[in-house]
Amino acid sequence: MKSQATTELIQNGLSSQIVNQKKSEGKVNLPVQSLTRSVKQIISENTLTLFNAINLFFAILVAITGKYANLWFLGPVLFNTVIGIFQELRAKRQVDAMSLITMQQITVKRDSKSIQLSQDELVEGDIVTLKRGNEIPADGIVLQTNGLEVDESPLTGESRNIIKKDQDEVLSGSFINSGQAIVQLTKVGHDSFISKLSLEAKTEKKPSSQLLNMINKIIRILTYIIIPLGIILAISSYLKGGGYIQIILGTATAVIGMIPEGLVLLTSVALAVGSLNLSRKKVLTRSINAIESLARIDTLCLDKTGTITTGNLHIHEIEPVSDLTKEELIDQTQAIVTANQDDNATARVILGYTKTPTTKEASAALPFSSDRKMSGASFTDNPHEFWLMGAPEFIFKNQSLPIDMAEKIAQATADGFRIILIAKGTGDLKKLDDASLKPMGWLKIADEVRPSAKQTFNYLAEQGIDLKVISGDNPVTVSNVAQRAGIKGAKDYVDMSQQTDNVDFTYLVQNYNIFGRVSPTQKRNLIKSYQKLGKTVGMTGDGVNDVLALKQSDCAIAVAGGNDASQSVADFVLLDANFDNMINILNEGRRVINNIERVASMYLNKTIYSIILAVIFIFVNLQYPFHLSQLTPATMLTVGIPSFFLALEPDFSRPTGRFMDNVLSIAAPAALSIVTYVIIFSFLQSYAQVPFADSSTMVSLMITVVGFITLLYLSKPLTPIKYGLLSLVVIGIIVSYGFLGKLFELTSIFSFNLAIWYVPLILTAWPLFVLYRIIFKKLNNYYISKLEA
Repeated sequence: MKSQATTELIQNGLSSQIVNQKKSEGKVNLPVQSLTRSVKQIISENTLTLFNAINLFFAILVAITGKYANLWFLGPVLFNTVIGIFQELRAKRQVDAMSLITMQQITVKRDSKSIQLSQDELVEGDIVTLKRGNEIPADGIVLQTNGLEVDESPLTGESRNIIKKDQDEVLSGSFINSGQAIVQLTKVGHDSFISKLSLEAKTEKKPSSQLLNMINKIIRILTYIIIPLGIILAISSYLKGGGYIQIILGTATAVIGMIPEGLVLLTSVALAVGSLNLSRKKVLTRSINAIESLARIDTLCLDKTGTITTGNLHIHEIEPVSDLTKEELIDQTQAIVTANQDDNATARVILGYTKTPTTKEASAALPFSSDRKMSGASFTDNPHEFWLMGAPEFIFKNQSLPIDMAEKIAQATADGFRIILIAKGTGDLKKLDDASLKPMGWLKIADEVRPSAKQTFNYLAEQGIDLKVISGDNPVTVSNVAQRAGIKGAKDYVDMSQQTDNVDFTYLVQNYNIFGRVSPTQKRNLIKSYQKLGKTVGMTGDGVNDVLALKQSDCAIAVAGGNDASQSVADFVLLDANFDNMINILNEGRRVINNIERVASMYLNKTIYSIILAVIFIFVNLQYPFHLSQLTPATMLTVGIPSFFLALEPDFSRPTGRFMDNVLSIAAPAALSIVTYVIIFSFLQSYAQVPFADSSTMVSLMITVVGFITLLYLSKPLTPIKYGLLSLVVIGIIVSYGFLGKLFELTSIFSFNLAIWYVPLILTAWPLFVLYRIIFKKLNNYYISKLEA
């Protein structure tokens, strides 16, 4: 028996005065973490970096020398930083706006009225009504429950339903698998230690980004190389008798050349723009790194409803047995749904079948759960009998249906209908005495296959993605729907309700593509089994029964219109419930991977030749062969500006998964070509008495030529836009070296004395690049064969 105070609290909730007081005290359920970084984080993380600190340090030293033309290198640095911040802020605004659409709405009692509020509007002490599929928004105490069963696996890692009674505690981050409850919130937002634990558990699965991991590895290696190498080069230059200006400019040129300043930035920008592009297609990206993860998946597990089918259910036929009429059977079914306050797609179809609400009053209820596959109720007009609705094989587990009924149900199932059996029994609803059960009829629920499903699945299959269907529905129905959608191997299926606890999941996933009557735990185990076989697994779903599998997968996609729990653990949410957007997500990920792989070759080319030259000029009795200002045209025209265009172009080819091999196959030959030309011109300066101004100009020109060859190679296949880009680069090279030489401390290339040297070498640039590529490929293949051996 509830106390009078508890009853009044449930009826009235908090008053506006108390709510305002709670807000003033800061006891508001503010989110612990946003989907996007704050403006301050975006600005600071794009500016306060080690490489920017090195750039600033050398900028100050160069300014001290008075050689201000050598400060041109700051231009690309500032340009990259500003563009990066702008693109990320632009993406942030769009994603934040879209995330508001998916924010869970909670029924709250305030001033004796039930209202809908978002989670971040709740305050400590609020009285909230929670139902199946809700994620619990804050820690609280159960005041009243109707069969509440909670899954706390996001907190404990243990997947089992925990029955909650009045005065039991519920924890934020867990979700409701069955029943409803009225809960008073006791700890909200940052005040709740358990909420923070919940956040850690929820974010435990971080999509692994091979791209970012590899780039970060490169950055870590460079961090250990750049500063020591710069110091040694400066000491070497001093010992050779160089003046302080020469030492500063030579060291600055070498060190800044080693920094791939735009690579990390472009990766972040490409991912942010990918998120922005997807938001325009009504896809919310909850984890930016997941854009890359989905592009790498080779196995996609699908839930049937809402992915293969539209989810627009309708009652195709009502089949009463015994002496019930169709009207009486649907009324009884509606009474069960009403008693349990169900709000899923099936419940809405049943309640919407007639406009007249049922008048039956429930005395007890058994809420639906994904494990039971049924719900039930007893009614005040006859409390000694109970009614059940759900999957026939789960209601009649221990006895058989009449033969004629079983045959009709089997045929309807084979035709792709979902069957809801209605049965009546006597005794206690909680004990479910099977022996007393009597079938009273069934409903044939129809769902249509998405019109474009076959086309979408064919495209995914052509891209090398294996499609699997993992559903809680009858396996025969699932098989029928999968066949209509054109999924490979759809005729062979497994009924997971017939499998024992020690079933060999590895055998099942290797031999079947269609799984029906799968429990939430079995869904997760199937995903695990694919992963143990080395598969990268994506999972789609929209129900609370999909949550464990979504969390286990490498990339989780939730369909909007389902429940809050599935959306809260997903990496992507299809806001318009359009599964065809899977193609857009896949292509965005591929665009990011392929384009970053492409531009990485351009940046690492500069890094590699700068490191090699720094090492060479530590030991040879020569000063560094060019200055920072002279590197500006090459950096700007063949790396900085083109890389932004190439990083955002459409390229939806399947990633090869060999990031470093592909990058180095371009960057290393280009770098070796440049080193070769630098050695040649250094020899000319030393032994042919070519002035430093001329030799350094020709070095800069050859770096630009090799950079252009690299750009040309990476631009394939050529398109009108790329032809335009390459033409502008050529014009920029001619203008920079022919007319703007003084800006960059270059001599004009329109000189016969220079032309007799650089023209023949320009003609050798492409053959030399190709030769080094052949050598690199052979060495790489030899290295791989040795590793495999």
